[in-house]
Amino acid sequence: MTTKDRIYRSPAGIAGGALLLAIVLWLGIDALVQGEDRTPWLALASMILAVPLIVAFTVRPAVYANEDRLRIRNPFRVIVLPWGQAAALRSGYSNEVVVESGDKFQLWAVPVSLRARKRAARKDARAERGGGAGLRLGFGGGGAAPAPDAGPARAETDKIMDELREFMETRGTAESAQGEVTVRWAYEIFAPVAAGAVLLVILIATG
Repeated sequence: MTTKDRIYRSPAGIAGGALLLAIVLWLGIDALVQGEDRTPWLALASMILAVPLIVAFTVRPAVYANEDRLRIRNPFRVIVLPWGQAAALRSGYSNEVVVESGDKFQLWAVPVSLRARKRAARKDARAERGGGAGLRLGFGGGGAAPAPDAGPARAETDKIMDELREFMETRGTAESAQGEVTVRWAYEIFAPVAAGAVLLVILIATG
């Protein structure tokens, strides 16, 4: 029986997308209502073009994982990847999954945060310094014993990648986790973007 999906998304991306959408809609609707001559049409074309792109890059990205497969919803594609096809999960300047064929797919919903990594490294450094002091007090001065080591601090997206690697390592050979990789293009994004772009070009060309 397949377990329920774990869903991973970027809170910062969603918040930023919501803010951008609010600004675009506010300006666009104001131009539709208050604009004169061709301004309402230009505003409409711009919104038809901009809104799907903002949604694609901020609100849409998500990663769904269960015991059988990894489903990656990127801005313009949806990739369904059985764990048996996963060769590696890599973290560098971006997080990505490598499949047995050698193809790579970026995890847009799990962005690498170098700032979060540095913050975790600083936390580890402080813990190590504090731990050393605790050892000297506990065993040299008769104080309380040091607290047990909670392990190294990790950035949130690195923790997510650890969870996905655990899925890959434990479920890669399972019979239910076999199959082919499928990729579907997000035509629901392409269609309005293309329509908005065509309308905008026509308006500019005939202006």
